[in-house]
Amino acid sequence: MAQLSPLLKQATPVQAARGEGVYLYDTEDRRFLDFTAGIGVTSTGHCHPDVVQAAQEQVGTLIHGQYTTVMHQPLLKLVEAMGEVLPDGIDSVFFTNSGSEAVEASVRLARQATGRQIVMAFDGGFHGRTMGAGALTTSGAKIRAGIGPMMGGVAFAPFPYAYRHGWTEEQAVAFALNELDRQLASTAPASDVAAFIVEPVLGEGGYVPTPAAFLQGLRERADRHGILLIADEVQTGYGRTGKFWGHQHAEGVVPDIIVTAKGLASGFPLSAIAAPKAIMEKAWPGSQGGTYGGNAVACAAALATLEVVQGENLVENARVQGEKLVAGVREIAQNRPAIGDVRGRGLMVGIEFVDAEGKPDGATAAKVHAAAAAQGLLLLTCGVYGNVVRMIPPLVVTAEQVDEGLALWAKTLDEALG
Repeated sequence: MAQLSPLLKQATPVQAARGEGVYLYDTEDRRFLDFTAGIGVTSTGHCHPDVVQAAQEQVGTLIHGQYTTVMHQPLLKLVEAMGEVLPDGIDSVFFTNSGSEAVEASVRLARQATGRQIVMAFDGGFHGRTMGAGALTTSGAKIRAGIGPMMGGVAFAPFPYAYRHGWTEEQAVAFALNELDRQLASTAPASDVAAFIVEPVLGEGGYVPTPAAFLQGLRERADRHGILLIADEVQTGYGRTGKFWGHQHAEGVVPDIIVTAKGLASGFPLSAIAAPKAIMEKAWPGSQGGTYGGNAVACAAALATLEVVQGENLVENARVQGEKLVAGVREIAQNRPAIGDVRGRGLMVGIEFVDAEGKPDGATAAKVHAAAAAQGLLLLTCGVYGNVVRMIPPLVVTAEQVDEGLALWAKTLDEALG
């Protein structure tokens, strides 16, 4: 008898039977408030009727039209629609299936476009589990352990994680940029660096918003040294941070390559990289492709997703409800020394748990996380030490549902911590 790999551990005990908006229902029809959104995937909520209708109609006409063999309308329409939301000048798109694949496609493009080898990533970043993307990832040892040697041509520089160092944001940014300059002058010569790759909010590494000054510093150095700037928007893209793209919180910063996935198609497998045509056309022939990339049903769902995001003003909703959620979580955290920091940008909220000495406390985070599920609130953990509980509601969440989540969170802390 076959079974799932024993390594596939669930973050919650829920066996989902159906989903509707911000709620999941288990096989006994118990309702759960889903503040995981499939790790930021179901941006329009579970089974948004417009997305469902688009996918159903597409299934009945064309399921798979392999895009290096034939072309199909859902893909062409999606490219046109994305052109309206991509930053000015970023006008060429390549589709694949997963975030990891898109990250690797961005690295391949950057190396071929510049003729350079080194990709500079930042401590705590998560870019995927495949061998190339995993080589760029330092959000936890589990991604890299036991599979070395890793892909070469990768260097790491500090990320400005102010809380962890006990610094102000300005001090953290100054330190990180100074260390980056030192590496560009020593271990990773600037003339050999093809790209910087950075998340606008550190995701698996702890839900730490990337300071605008740091992104601006990366952009300046990239321009000065002929380095490409890759924004890994897999988790931050499509409105989650309260702006359409997470990097837009840094005034004047436009990446050379954007990587997007997760919320792109409301749960259908689809990812993409986008770049100016002048960069994209430097990729070598045959370097972009794939059997399932740009699947017709996924593209139809993605087109409907974009229409919902724009038509229902979900980017602004993410900003407004995100501010409400962060403020509520901070209020609940008062007089709870186990919570060292609450931070967020849009609907990406991180709650960092620490022990009496201020050190990361993964055990308490795990206890609270499990207690939340028992209360009917689904959350996730993250951080290098697993000590950050994160809230990722879908972009359709209402003020009333935020209040419901906050009430469940307060009850969870009372039950788990006393």
